Amino acid sequence: SKYTPDFFPLSLGTASTNATTRFNLTYFAKAKWYINGSIGYTFRSNVKLDRPSYYTDGQIYFTNKVDMPNVLDFSFSAGYINRGVESKITYMQQSTQGGGDIRRQDMPFVSHKMNFSKAEALVMYYLPKPKYFAVRGAYSYTLAGRNVGQSSTFTLGLLYTFHFFNHK
Repeated sequence: SKYTPDFFPLSLGTASTNATTRFNLTYFAKAKWYINGSIGYTFRSNVKLDRPSYYTDGQIYFTNKVDMPNVLDFSFSAGYINRGVESKITYMQQSTQGGGDIRRQDMPFVSHKMNFSKAEALVMYYLPKPKYFAVRGAYSYTLAGRNVGQSSTFTLGLLYTFHFFNHK
């Protein structure tokens, strides 16, 4: 769609085109315990505003084009799977590679730094019938942040796994 990214935090997103690279590594120990690490880097395109100038990071820019900083993120989790029950804890961190800060008495801007660290606990139960369904619940908490609000999130959901290939 052609929404404007200039009304943070009400915007639907940043309106940038993203390309992400990600490396994941998982280790299973004795088929029940596992650890997982993930690191990713997101390249973001510049965005256009619906106005001819803007002010951020102590400088005025006489253009409608905003340079978007790229984003580095990583996560580490440890979990246990046994008899249809999975539980795991996760630590995740995001670091924006540039951008300014929210000024006092001002609203957030599309290219501001949005750094945070977050912890999450998840429990999921795979239902015996109907097959391929699971019930999942999670709680996450923002431990620290820069231009990101302190928050707690509760999630409850039903998950269905699609199998595209026959396997045993």
